[in-house]
Amino acid sequence: MPNPTSAEIIALRLYEAGVRHAFGVPGGEVLELIDAMERIGIRFVLARHENAAGFMAEGAWHATGAPGVLVATVGPGMANTVNVTANAEQDRVPLIVITGAYDDVTTLRYTHQIFDHRAVLKPVVKASFEARAGACDVMIDKAVRIAQDPQPGPVHIDLPVKVAAAEHPVPGVGYLTPVSPSLPTGLDAARRRLANAKRPLIVAGLDLLQSPGAPEAVRAAAEAHGIPVVTTYKAKGVLDERHPLSLGGHGLSPKSDAILMPLIGEADLVICAGYDPIEMRTGWQDPWDRANAISFTAVPDRQAMHGVSQGWVCDPGRSLEALFDGLALSVDWGARVAETRAALDAAFAPGDDWGPAQALAILDRMRPGEMMTSVDSGAHRILMSQMWHCDRPHTLIQSTGLCTMGCALPLAMGHGLASGERSLAVMGDGCLDMILGELATLRDTAAPVICTVLNDSSLALIEMKQRRDGKQNAGVDFGATDYAAVAGAMGLKSLKADSAASLEETFAEALAADGPVLLEITIPRRSYDGLI
Repeated sequence: MPNPTSAEIIALRLYEAGVRHAFGVPGGEVLELIDAMERIGIRFVLARHENAAGFMAEGAWHATGAPGVLVATVGPGMANTVNVTANAEQDRVPLIVITGAYDDVTTLRYTHQIFDHRAVLKPVVKASFEARAGACDVMIDKAVRIAQDPQPGPVHIDLPVKVAAAEHPVPGVGYLTPVSPSLPTGLDAARRRLANAKRPLIVAGLDLLQSPGAPEAVRAAAEAHGIPVVTTYKAKGVLDERHPLSLGGHGLSPKSDAILMPLIGEADLVICAGYDPIEMRTGWQDPWDRANAISFTAVPDRQAMHGVSQGWVCDPGRSLEALFDGLALSVDWGARVAETRAALDAAFAPGDDWGPAQALAILDRMRPGEMMTSVDSGAHRILMSQMWHCDRPHTLIQSTGLCTMGCALPLAMGHGLASGERSLAVMGDGCLDMILGELATLRDTAAPVICTVLNDSSLALIEMKQRRDGKQNAGVDFGATDYAAVAGAMGLKSLKADSAASLEETFAEALAADGPVLLEITIPRRSYDGLI
């Protein structure tokens, strides 16, 4: 019996890492790999664009914890991966990007569709490899480990056609042993400061999502001592947002900042737990006195968005446990936490007029609590991130670092395919226009997704900024598309709503449906004014 091929070794190692789906657009240069994946048990899912395929891979990661896999061919296929790879770098996603390639001998004379893939992706990946005959087992082991540790991110593999098809020596066991996350040392001074603090505050960020038991550690510390918790958008649900000590997710809304920042300024100890400020707007520069702050981060902070008096590079969740272990605190926030929660609730409560706030409130109220929801970039994302109630992590996923439009539908499709559970995508019309072809992917995969689109025929967030700055209206308005009709023509179940009553009716129908659904929600233009 012949030895396995390099492509089979790569597929096998990915399968052993938990991967069950790969996403992409095929070309002749990656057929060997796709065939190997299918035979090993990794389903290859065809997207209409590599950028969407990468977001589908991210959605699968949110569902399973296994690294996402994006497969693209040479030339334009590889070039189409750049945005989603950069997104994975900024959103801390363990994405394995595998691109087809020609061998060195061929590229000496043949130039069609050829450029330096590794040089293009170098600025936005943690590592880049060129697969070599006889060493693909070591390479893929390193790629998977680097993508996941210590802070996740993308890794690129260029797979030459001849290497993929070449026989490979039978590999042994995995070459890299998982390393246990470190615990901080020298906590005595921080523990003394915490013991004397009257108004400590926890700021939880996305690095907690990679720390086993971290949400439980946050909740235990908050409940045992009455400590309020603020999260970034990516960390929403680390503490159930209906908990009286949760102050919700923040980062992009000036309206929420005006309410929250005074309370942060009153804290005498800010504990940054896995806090990565890559999610935050400029208003979050220096949000607290560095003398009153400490941090536990997965990697060194090089961003200079904030300061702390002491910081540790460690496992953030276990570090919280060590910090609080055995301490008896005398926390006294008085009524400030309840007052701030009430002010935030009032600020983002939907009014009587039909618009995005009413629509999002209905979706939040009616959706099953366990339903994963994805949201695109735009005014609706900022509003939704303030209004949406998450009771666990990974239940509202979005592009928070790079803020990419067109991500919500593929995120929901990848999550739905990997988990088998019904998912909800909330999109703006400009976002759906960018990836309209992925409705065909939704149809073909029959992913259990309800895709909602808020239709106001405008790039609302940019239009608001133009008016705010006294600039001309240019490049932000467009014609109204009948998305329900488009989806219906593509063979999808489609629904429409243009009022609170009709949305309640149609969303209930969408929830009761078995397969994918597109729900178009028409809202007035300029209806985001004053909401975020």
